Amino acid sequence: MSQRKQLSKVLVTSLLYSFLLVTAFSCNKDDGPTLPSEGEDPPPTTTPVSSGDLPRFTVTTSGGAIMDEPKVSAGLTIVKNNTVLFEGPIGIEFRGATSQGFDKKSYGFETWDASGQDVDVSLLGFPEEEDWILNGPYSDKSLVRNHLIYELAREMGNYASRTELIELNINDSYQGVYVFMEKLKRDKNRIDISKLQIDENSGEDLTGGYILKIDKLSGSDLGGQSYSSLNSFESQILPPNNGMGQTIKYVYEYPDAEDITPEQKTYISDYVAQFETALSSDTFADPQTGYANYIDVDSFIDFFLLNELSNNVDGYRLSTYMHKDKAGKLAMGPIWDFNLAFGNADYCSGGETDVWTYKFNERCSFDFWLVPFWWERLLQDPAFVVKLKDRWNSLRGNTLSNANIDGKIDSFVTRMQDAEAINANFNTWSILGVYIWPNNFVGDTYDQESNYLKTWTVDRLQWLDTAINELQ
Repeated sequence: MSQRKQLSKVLVTSLLYSFLLVTAFSCNKDDGPTLPSEGEDPPPTTTPVSSGDLPRFTVTTSGGAIMDEPKVSAGLTIVKNNTVLFEGPIGIEFRGATSQGFDKKSYGFETWDASGQDVDVSLLGFPEEEDWILNGPYSDKSLVRNHLIYELAREMGNYASRTELIELNINDSYQGVYVFMEKLKRDKNRIDISKLQIDENSGEDLTGGYILKIDKLSGSDLGGQSYSSLNSFESQILPPNNGMGQTIKYVYEYPDAEDITPEQKTYISDYVAQFETALSSDTFADPQTGYANYIDVDSFIDFFLLNELSNNVDGYRLSTYMHKDKAGKLAMGPIWDFNLAFGNADYCSGGETDVWTYKFNERCSFDFWLVPFWWERLLQDPAFVVKLKDRWNSLRGNTLSNANIDGKIDSFVTRMQDAEAINANFNTWSILGVYIWPNNFVGDTYDQESNYLKTWTVDRLQWLDTAINELQ
């Protein structure tokens, strides 16, 4: 392929991704039931009877149609093995950015009391909270990519959203297999950092806690869809291989754009700038004055390994969270949104098993969202590389072993098969054998999809064994 054609392909991919033109690549809506568009209720379909132990979530709206903000009132009933586990009011809305272009929607909901106020509850044994997510795997036809990576992250000792495979009904319309999960937020059982009050603007109080992310903006961010000083700050160092002067934006997640004070903005933006200055300096590897003074190195290593394991095409540049506790260092994570990982993307080498994910910018320098310079620079520090190798080789003996990952996938598939949920899902969404953006592989059967995930992962692990241990 000529250089001009390659450049054109990158530009087209970037524009499609940036402007969310997912539906241009989706299957015809006649291939499955039409999910509720904004202002519409779901159409009725026959509800399959589950024969296994997958929980069944049933949502019934109170006459209002689900939309992308605000939440509409509804009732939620959770049943497992013919036992009602929960019954109560909720507020529910669409969620997601690119995924809202898919026919199968994802939802965010809050548990409410009878008066419509938020109330903390425990669902499926998860710690009490009020904010929850129903993630609808659509382009991920294995149905389990997010469920898999979050379990692996937790087994590595990190917090990642607790998840469970479930089936969903909305207003007597069966919606298929979903991943029930915790919304990322500051909480003692989620991102466990100090609560930063609006009057904490000096001294040690000012040092935490903060949550930042590198991501697209949502409509709820102050300033709408545009990055501005209201909702974010900009890196002082350009990302490598930027094709058109792209910059890295750090979005205020907690405190959010509405609540963070000017003093708090100054503190956290200055802290990140000091880290980046140290990392880019000639003495960046000095244990006393270099980057290690500013970051939790172990969290950076685990974050790197999880994104590289899955070749997450969004890794490091979208859905990328970091946090800083009071008097603490900047830590990476939790990980988030891996539907396009594990070989499920056909652009920027997202389907390959033998490329470095952190080198995304070399392959797609004209994408709007690029990877910060951090990772390339960290790998130039021999001490960081030694720790990275040691962590990888240790994990390969247990959590990241072929047997453990393969066994997890098999157990997920078996649970869904026992519940007859796989057939029900793809009878509802007739997308097997159909390209759904941005599939790298299109299997005619579910077995082909799940086997592709397993084979791809084994090949990726084998490549990483060599590539990581050859780092200098």
